[in-house]
Amino acid sequence: MQSNASVTKRGQLIAGIALVSTALILTACGGGHESEPAQAAGAAQQMAAAVGVIELRSEEVQSVRELTGRARAFAEAEIRPQVTGLIQRRLFTEGQAVVEGEALYQIDPAEYRAEVRSAQAALRGAEASAAAARETAERFERLAEINAVSRQDYDNAVADMERAEADIGIREAALARAQIDLERTTVRSPISGQIGRSNVTQGALVTANQSTSLARVLQLDPIYVDLTTASSELLRWKQDVASGSISSNQNTNVPVTIHLENGSEFPETGQLGFSEVNVDEAAGTVIVRAVVPNPEGLLLPGMFVTASFSAGSYDRVFVIPQRALQRTPRGDGYVYVVDENNTAQSRTVSILESQGSNWVVTEGLEDGDQLIVSGLQSVRNGAPVRVTSRNGEPTAQPAGAQ
Repeated sequence: MQSNASVTKRGQLIAGIALVSTALILTACGGGHESEPAQAAGAAQQMAAAVGVIELRSEEVQSVRELTGRARAFAEAEIRPQVTGLIQRRLFTEGQAVVEGEALYQIDPAEYRAEVRSAQAALRGAEASAAAARETAERFERLAEINAVSRQDYDNAVADMERAEADIGIREAALARAQIDLERTTVRSPISGQIGRSNVTQGALVTANQSTSLARVLQLDPIYVDLTTASSELLRWKQDVASGSISSNQNTNVPVTIHLENGSEFPETGQLGFSEVNVDEAAGTVIVRAVVPNPEGLLLPGMFVTASFSAGSYDRVFVIPQRALQRTPRGDGYVYVVDENNTAQSRTVSILESQGSNWVVTEGLEDGDQLIVSGLQSVRNGAPVRVTSRNGEPTAQPAGAQ
C-alpha cells in the first residue's frame, strides 16, 4: 500500500512540474509576439548606415585663382661707364639705397678737363676769326659800292665770314661734347633703388660702353610678381566672363594676396596688372603680372611666391567639402543626399573649380539638401541611413540605436 501511494505522489509531482513548464513556455511565447515590432525597428535602425550631413544653401562665391610665379624688379639699371679712364673712387656702400642722379663712381677727370679747356680755346679762336672776317666783309662791301674792289673780292670776303661763323658752331659743339664727357666721369645712378655689389675696384681701367657692368641698381618698391597660368585656363576664364556664368571685376583694381616660400602671408596686398599678349609656345603658358608694395624690401627678385586673387564671382552656387564628392569609373562626380524617408539618394553634380578643401558646384543640388559628408564608406544608393550629426552637431538618436 505504501508503495502504491509513493508512486501516486511521484506522478502528481511530475504532472505539476509539466504544467508549470507549459505555462512558462506559453508566457514566454506571448511576450515575444508583443515585442516583435520594437525588435524589428531596433534591428533596422542598427542596419542603417550612420552618417553626418550638412544642410546646403546656395550663395555667391568669389572665383579665386591661385597661381605661382617669381618676383621681378620693378626697374633695373646696369651701370656702365660712358667714358674711358681709371676708377678713382667708389662713392657708395654696397647694398645701400640710392636715389636717381646719385654719384656712384668717379673716373679720373684730368684728361677730360684738358679737353674742355682745349675746346674753349678753340672756340675763342673761332670767334676771333669770325669777328675779323665779319669786319673784312663789311669793309669790302663799302669798297665794292664805289668800285674800289672787284665784285669777286667782295664775294670771297663774304664767304670767308660765313665759314668763320660756321666754325664757331663746330667749336661750340666740340666744347659741349667735351663738357658732357667731363660730366660723365662722375658715374651716376639713372634710377632710384637698391644697389648691389661693385664689379670693379679703385684703379680699374674702364672703357666707354663696355659689356661688363660696374654694378646693378634694382627698384624693389613696388615690385613685380610674374605669375604663370596655362593659356587654357585664361581662355576658360574669358569665356566664362563672356557667357555671363561669372561676374567679372576686371574693370576694378583686383587685390592680390601673396604667400612666401615658407608659407607665410606677405603683409602687403598687391594689385593685378595685366596678362601677357602672347603664349609661350613651348610651355603653353601666359604671364599674369601683379604689382606689389614692398616697403621693407622683403620680396627680392627671383623669389618664388604663390598668389591668389578673385577673378570674379559665381551667383547661386554651392560650396561642398571635397570629401563628399564621389567619382564614377568614367570620372563623373556625384554626391549622396538624405531624403525625407532617411534614405541615401545619389546626385550627379557639375563642378566648377576647387577652392582649398572645397568644390564649387553649379548643378545637381538644391537649397535645403542634406548632403552626406561622413560615413560614406557604408552608404549605398537607396539604402536607409541614420543621421548622427547635422552641420557638425550631434543629433538625438532613437532608443536602442547605437
